[in-house]
Amino acid sequence: MAHYKTEQDDWLIVYLKYLLFVFNFFFWVGGAAVLAVGIWTLVEKSGYLSVLASSTFAASAYILIFAGALVMVTGFLGFGAILREQKGCLSTYFCLLLIIFLVELVAGVLAHVYYQRLSDELKQHLNQTLAENYGQPGATQITASVDRLQQDFKCCGSNSSADWQHSTYILSREAEGRRVPDSCCKTVVTHCGQRAHPSNIYKVEGGCLTKLEQFLADHLLLMGAVGIGVACLQICGMVLTCCLHRRLQRHFY
Repeated sequence: MAHYKTEQDDWLIVYLKYLLFVFNFFFWVGGAAVLAVGIWTLVEKSGYLSVLASSTFAASAYILIFAGALVMVTGFLGFGAILREQKGCLSTYFCLLLIIFLVELVAGVLAHVYYQRLSDELKQHLNQTLAENYGQPGATQITASVDRLQQDFKCCGSNSSADWQHSTYILSREAEGRRVPDSCCKTVVTHCGQRAHPSNIYKVEGGCLTKLEQFLADHLLLMGAVGIGVACLQICGMVLTCCLHRRLQRHFY
């Protein structure tokens, strides 16, 4: 009877090891996805971050990068713990899974909070940025961000090109008679902003505000979906790790 129980324990341990190994592989791939999404958000879309009132969006991306890197390192530790069947390594692996879960939970909360107040923040801040900061000394980064925003999204102004009429830049001598910045033009050439005709500049309904809001909302949803997917894998991993740890304890003691 004892011999049968030992064989049964051996079979369960092998079964749990294979399950945990498969989980750890998908967990590692999920970590790579989280890391890639975070880096892509900051590297490819960082040009828009300076026009946002808060750093919550960037903070969520940085947290995802940190979590993704930690997941990949933890994944390698998990492979070693599974192969060696060391209870100490499994305990460390479990603790790291828990830490990563909490980090992703914080990122998810930040993304959700920012998503809820995204529209109000953009309405207040984007108008102010265009009116007061664009083209001003010491605001070169904001100016470049707005120019890139208008070119990438093919839009002009916060709500419409009329928003530029009361801009400090357009009313200044530096504008040289421009009615809108040159970045509003469909084909950008020097002083093309002097002619604010629909054939020359972008006349998009809703302006840049609607397009930027949709862009940020889509990215927040993507970050949330990736984070939730990896978090679900982590819960499965923690359960399997606990089961394997308990089986190893019973087997050796």
